[in-house]
Amino acid sequence: MFVDRVTIELEAGRGGDGCLSFRREKYIPRGGPDGGDGGDGGSVILRAVEGVDSLAALSMRKHWRAENGERGGSSNCHGRNGHDLVIDLPPGTIVTDARAGHVLKDLARAGETIVAARGGKGGKGNLRFKNSTNRAPRQTTPGGDPESRLITLELKVIADVGLLGKPNAGKSTLLSRISRARPEIADYPFTTKYPNLGIVQVTADRQFAMADIPGLIEGAHLGAGLGHEFLRHIERAGILVHLVEPMPMDGSDPVENVRVVRGELAQYDVALGRRPEILAMTKAELPGAAEVRDRMAAELGEQVLAISAVTGQGLDQLLRAIVQALDTRQAV
Repeated sequence: MFVDRVTIELEAGRGGDGCLSFRREKYIPRGGPDGGDGGDGGSVILRAVEGVDSLAALSMRKHWRAENGERGGSSNCHGRNGHDLVIDLPPGTIVTDARAGHVLKDLARAGETIVAARGGKGGKGNLRFKNSTNRAPRQTTPGGDPESRLITLELKVIADVGLLGKPNAGKSTLLSRISRARPEIADYPFTTKYPNLGIVQVTADRQFAMADIPGLIEGAHLGAGLGHEFLRHIERAGILVHLVEPMPMDGSDPVENVRVVRGELAQYDVALGRRPEILAMTKAELPGAAEVRDRMAAELGEQVLAISAVTGQGLDQLLRAIVQALDTRQAV
């Protein structure tokens, strides 16, 4: 199950109370205060970890709590600190305070962390209050209250390359051909219901991450089709590979389909509409596809690659174009 948004409640551990105790031992007539401090409560830490690709593990549990600190003991024994609760998240997870509405942290890279709820401090034992005028203090302090927070976690897929296009443009088929990803493939629209991520190995020392974004339709920026649910995933893609089929099943015009998808991107986010894009016509093995490609190139005034995930036609050229675009973007 793929889950890309979840709201959970976090509660750190309470601090342990300080101890009220006096030393009383045989042959030691002048015993004194010996109450130890309480332990600190554990904190709730969110951590981005490579290999975690969904928030599904958090969707079935709405309340997460760290361990409380233990009470201080006699003989100046310090209470044990509570263990921190570390929650592993996919890189690309945005942490938002659900009540205040502001972003706490964008865990964009593996290894990044945030202390989302801090544990309470341990209380002071009566030994802490001993001084020259107060030889037998009976004061202690209780453990500190823990922080609690309602947060929303939103996953935005991070990929070097994002595949986009109308439903049935061949995005999933291409991803399965050039990477080890195995997305669902079928001959009906919206087969892909959530982003699929694959690693494309170009050479022994060169690879990039490619994301298959579910198909976009006209009105997607207003929520039509899968709409906002997946347009936001494209925001994290470095460059875009726009796939268009030459002979759509609905009889629509390929050139108009390109303009519709580009229009949806620009209306959702102006900057997204300016993202570097490689245009490729899929299913080049079909009769008449070459003529469609030539017409598209002429009407759009740009290069249109012809590729086929079935025969392998044009895939090497597409990979070279992607690598060149990635190198250009990194150099800027």
